[in-house]
Amino acid sequence: MIDELPFDKIIQAAMRHGADFAEVFAERTCTTTISCDNKRIEHATTFQNSGLGIRAVKEGRTSYGSTNDHTRRSLMTLARDVGRAVQARREKAGAVLFNEKRAPGIATVQKHPFGIPLEEKCDVVMRGNGIAWQIGTEVRQVRIAYRDVVRRIRVAASDGSFSSDEQVGIVFSVQVIAGDGTVLQTGQEVTGGALGFEIFAELPPEETAGRAARRAISMLSARPAPAGNMPVILSAEAGGTMIHEAVGHGLEADLALDGLSVYSRRIGEKVASELVTVVDDATIPGKRGSFTFDDEGTPAQRTVLIERGVLCSYLTDRLTAARMGLVPSGNARRQSYEHLPIVRMTNTLILPGKDDPAGILRDTQRGLFVRRMGGGQVNTVNGDFVFDVQEGYIIEGGKISEPVRGATLIGNGPKVLMAIDRVGTDLGFSIGTCGKEGQEAPVACGQPTIRIPEIVVGGTA
Repeated sequence: MIDELPFDKIIQAAMRHGADFAEVFAERTCTTTISCDNKRIEHATTFQNSGLGIRAVKEGRTSYGSTNDHTRRSLMTLARDVGRAVQARREKAGAVLFNEKRAPGIATVQKHPFGIPLEEKCDVVMRGNGIAWQIGTEVRQVRIAYRDVVRRIRVAASDGSFSSDEQVGIVFSVQVIAGDGTVLQTGQEVTGGALGFEIFAELPPEETAGRAARRAISMLSARPAPAGNMPVILSAEAGGTMIHEAVGHGLEADLALDGLSVYSRRIGEKVASELVTVVDDATIPGKRGSFTFDDEGTPAQRTVLIERGVLCSYLTDRLTAARMGLVPSGNARRQSYEHLPIVRMTNTLILPGKDDPAGILRDTQRGLFVRRMGGGQVNTVNGDFVFDVQEGYIIEGGKISEPVRGATLIGNGPKVLMAIDRVGTDLGFSIGTCGKEGQEAPVACGQPTIRIPEIVVGGTA
């Protein structure tokens, strides 16, 4: 259906009332969700949705409307209404001639989930469930969620640009609760990316579920985490949650332009250790934040944000790039056709350094080793953050010692970046769904093993 829409006529109608720029975003999605709780499938559904959003911009004012009614009459009425909302006049809008954009395909899907029977997807869930229960008698509850999305978009604009993309993604999440009669602990493991069903050949569901169960059981014997200032090593396995939350959001141009970021008006300044280079890269094959075109039709890009400690760029969409006199960086994303595009991260990471990860540990006599991060909160205005540690260990004599539970990391993003004194040669990723302004977007974040010489660890010991 979205292939047959009269994009040129819709844009003409939206421009007729004086807009400087108009855009049509068409989307069709097919989504499968499966959940399993305590050895049984709770629900397994597949549903499709399609619709169209129209945006008009005039002298900084933006109007937007959306519909899932694909009839020509409905679309033209919506276009005229959106065009009128920018409150300007034009006698006649010229014809629009499209020039379709081409870009190297980022997706490398080998086994498209659209062609996999629902029964086979349920079998993957139950395989993971069975292994999780077998890991130990301490397991009390197992919850597994599977989700795949096939999203096809087409974006046409009044400047003649025209782009289309198919974005495929899978997420497989396992949560295990273990108990010993007095203590309950949770272990969670999430895998996925811009991949097809081949992900389960490379990383079987049994492996993901087993990791979650073993993590929950191991934390039962963990002692309360110590509190105070101490060195902290974040392993590559921890993923880049801290970079995403404590740094990445502050480098989104809309927040920076509005003075809501600690990094506002700091291009060219030293904001991190010279060992630190931060990039946002939507072109990495298979990662959850990857695509070929963003939701404004801009090709996916690799944007260097901080290079050897110096802030050199922000993430932009069309509007923020125009305000800053820049070329859009390909970071316009929207939850669906019902939403305006906003500046979002894709795959954000600290690039690997030159230190041997094992050597970083050996050279740290005491502190906290973080193998897995949990959730957290950040104030983008001043950079202050608090993050939970899902899996952590005491460091004693340059070696990993006993596990601890209940640890939190409390600090300030810019200060932590400045303090990093060791950066490993390895690189690990975690995946997530990022929320901003009521919208969700699939992302990935990554980092090598890094050492922070001193940070506040909150604990219960």
